[in-house]
Amino acid sequence: MFVVIVWCILRTLMCQKNFTLYYPLGTYTNIFDFCMGRCRHSSASVVHENAYLSDFHHCFLVQQNSSAGSTESNFGSRLDGINVILGRQGESCSSACRAKGQSCVPSRLAELNKCQILQKYMRCKNGCFPSLGPDQPAEVVDEAPKNLNPGACLYMQMDDRLTCDGSHRHTRRLCPCA
Repeated sequence: MFVVIVWCILRTLMCQKNFTLYYPLGTYTNIFDFCMGRCRHSSASVVHENAYLSDFHHCFLVQQNSSAGSTESNFGSRLDGINVILGRQGESCSSACRAKGQSCVPSRLAELNKCQILQKYMRCKNGCFPSLGPDQPAEVVDEAPKNLNPGACLYMQMDDRLTCDGSHRHTRRLCPCA
């Protein structure tokens, strides 16, 4: 378990400078507490929320976003009635949709939160990577600092954390509007 918590801490440090995380199971003010809490509350690690799945108390990693087994036609049907809009740099989906006289549809963010869909609407010239952040799904703008991987598309590792209100000054969001 300790090794996974250290991995989580290192991964989170690379993704976030200022750390205050609001997670469905609590608010964490430091990375260690977040990683420990995520481990303790992961359905991949515990049974009935009060016992570890394994006698070895393993902490399993966050499930990766994957489009394996999905087809383009499945994605299209899930987006019926939705206008997919590319927001401006630093703009939230709520704001991008409002500028078009529409509203962001949070229940459809998960449909856009896949590399296959991101690559359909964005260049993603430096690849597509899992990430943590309220501004996803998004593409890092070309003018971003090199350590932010300009030109890369980013998707959220945990679909339940997706929000219409997130933004980052170095990304452009892909937004579901109606």
